[in-house]
Amino acid sequence: MPVIGLGTASIPPTPHETLISILIDAFEVGYRHFDTASFYGSEEPLGKAVEKALELGLVKNRDEVFITSKLWPSDAHPHLVLPALKTSLQKLGLEYVDLFLIHWPLSMKPEAKGPADIVKENVIPFFDMKGIWEAMEECCRLGLAKSVGVSNFGIKKLNQLLENATIPPAVNQVEMSPSWQQAKLREFCKQKGIHVSAWSPLGSYKNFFGTNAVMESPILKEIACARQKTIAQIALRWIYEEGAIAIVKSFNKERMKENLELFEWELSEEESQKFRDIPQLRMFSGINFVSENGPYKTLEELWDGEP
Repeated sequence: MPVIGLGTASIPPTPHETLISILIDAFEVGYRHFDTASFYGSEEPLGKAVEKALELGLVKNRDEVFITSKLWPSDAHPHLVLPALKTSLQKLGLEYVDLFLIHWPLSMKPEAKGPADIVKENVIPFFDMKGIWEAMEECCRLGLAKSVGVSNFGIKKLNQLLENATIPPAVNQVEMSPSWQQAKLREFCKQKGIHVSAWSPLGSYKNFFGTNAVMESPILKEIACARQKTIAQIALRWIYEEGAIAIVKSFNKERMKENLELFEWELSEEESQKFRDIPQLRMFSGINFVSENGPYKTLEELWDGEP
């Protein structure tokens, strides 16, 4: 699993032809790991970009590309997991994904597919973690997903999952950045052999739920200036040195290239220590997933006691 992946979510969604061109740019500058989801609406253009990259000789074969997709809560029902993955594969035009994740630790009404449907009224009372994970494992056994994992799971939920799992989750993809470092959760995952993947490692989605806390951090600016690096490079290098995988979204070819330039240098111990002084604040609260009628009555329950 390449340690830097390109995120494909955008709000509003990027037109397919535009996104295909952007993804070809990403292949050209060296990306081989792409993160999508049924919810993003980017599976079809990503599949076409993979096909075109093969035609152009940018990659020699499918095995050189790592594709992650995710199960949206409306399909997080045991009998809908396999059909959902098959639909994703059909859109991608692929025989398998490298990683298939449960997008959120909850289930929604099957018809709740779009952004406008993310309301507490659509969250159903019971999340059948055991049944859903058994279906995820079946996807793995059938060869439709090389690995399976989760996203946005806290420690309590991971423990619950591990109690019943025959195939443990390979990855937990969570919000992680210098301004939301997730040290406790990352340490737990390390002990359990679960890789941590960081979504929105630079903040982002300013028009939806984003924050400028990373890109405008005085501490990161100071380090970047001293090292003659971009703020994004400093943040992504820190994530890499912490042992996590960064899913970074930029559709600008030059910035895409810069974000890959992390491997010929390292942060000093003094610079790494400064990250401890960065104020911590979760960017995405998840408040729309909290409901009196749902499995999580409070944000504390959603996030397993973390703020």
